[in-house]
Amino acid sequence: MPPPPTHLSPSSLGQKSHWDAAYTTELSNFSTNAADVGTIWFSDACAEERMLSFLSGLSDSGALDQETTRFLDLGTGNGHMLFALREDGWRGAMVGVDYSGKSVELARGIQRRKGEGYEDLRFEEWDVLAQAASPMLAEGWDVVLDKGTFDAVCLSNEVDARGRRVCEGYKERVVPLIAPGGRFLITSCNWTEEELKGWFDGGELGFVGKVKYPSFTFGGREGSSVVTLCFQRNDTTAAESRT
Repeated sequence: MPPPPTHLSPSSLGQKSHWDAAYTTELSNFSTNAADVGTIWFSDACAEERMLSFLSGLSDSGALDQETTRFLDLGTGNGHMLFALREDGWRGAMVGVDYSGKSVELARGIQRRKGEGYEDLRFEEWDVLAQAASPMLAEGWDVVLDKGTFDAVCLSNEVDARGRRVCEGYKERVVPLIAPGGRFLITSCNWTEEELKGWFDGGELGFVGKVKYPSFTFGGREGSSVVTLCFQRNDTTAAESRT
């Protein structure tokens, strides 16, 4: 298992006030122009489309069922990832959560505008790091999504009750949200593949796949500007934790 990476320097992108202000602006823009749904993160790398293709591959192999697979989107923003999943034929329960109430308000507004076919999606205000999960959230999800949320968490200067940077406790907060045998699909522009493995691979989670992106070579090392990795919750570990 790779060692945990060093921390990132804190920035405003790790502050809730930044995201409240950003989504307040996006809400205002949406209210005057319903076609303006706000930022789609990592769109320049076609991350969403590549994630959908990766998930379709899991469906084709029988690992996931498009009719029943349940998705939880952490840091849902404008909800675009869940809307895209629905449009791509995924029919199971979907919930998007965000610690910014303005984000949730925006996602719900877009949902109302989309209308039929999207009514059963749920968007809830919830802070994965600071609040206990409701029974609905804690019941275990087949796929837990993170598209840039961990990046933002790593830019926060907040510390937890143990005096750690809050990013150090992220994995232990996420794992219980994943059903035994379920998957955690995370996309980052701040961490390399090996660094993300250092954060998440091992213990309850095991690395099982990655999304392919165009690569470049710099300083003799190959990499890409965006990384998406898939981890799976260990069935045995999950069962042992309940005994």
